[in-house]
Amino acid sequence: LVRIFYILSIFNTMKIACAITLIAGASAFAPAPVAFRASTAVFNGPVKGAGGMADTRDPDAFEHEDPRKSIKAAPSFEEYLKQRDAGAAPAAAAPAPVAAAPVAAAPVYAPPAPVAAAPAPVAAAVPAGAPPSENAFVFGVFDDILWSNENKNSVYDQWDPQQPRSTRNFNPFETFGGNSPDASGIFPGQPRYKDPIRPDVSYAIMQAENAERDARNVTPKFMSCPGAPGCVN
Repeated sequence: LVRIFYILSIFNTMKIACAITLIAGASAFAPAPVAFRASTAVFNGPVKGAGGMADTRDPDAFEHEDPRKSIKAAPSFEEYLKQRDAGAAPAAAAPAPVAAAPVAAAPVYAPPAPVAAAPAPVAAAVPAGAPPSENAFVFGVFDDILWSNENKNSVYDQWDPQQPRSTRNFNPFETFGGNSPDASGIFPGQPRYKDPIRPDVSYAIMQAENAERDARNVTPKFMSCPGAPGCVN
């Protein structure tokens, strides 16, 4: 009997321990209680303004020793209209513009007599009875031909900066965005640009072209380029 009682007491103790474990585990996953604090603000209902509209934000005007904390009394509608009409005075007339100082006119470049151009490439045959289109795009004289320094000088000699810029009238030595034009005066990134056929380059050729460029940049023709119709800049 003592042994049976001992076994029953151990079994009851294990049941109590399991129940305590289950209760503790369930309380760990229970949501935390939300603290609630009742508001002590007193609400006496909205206050109706002069226009009959309810306004719950209607502080009374008062003066405080700190001007930033003072509340000024709002003007009436009649006072507001008077202030608005008084502030709508006509603005003073703007002063007459000062005449700009006369600017010396830039020297006008007189183009030389046209010289014989290099032979143009043979155009493709046009079918009989089909007149050429007036909007057909015309490439430069040296299109698909070696774009050498001599050919550039030939285009430059025939270039007239006072005439509109076109594929046959442009400055081959003018750059735009750090790029040089192709044989038709078109810059990289623009429609119909063609990578020109470039000649061989050596250090001696580059030195000679640089000296030629420095001499060309101080001529009246080249200096009249900025803003001229035949220039891109």
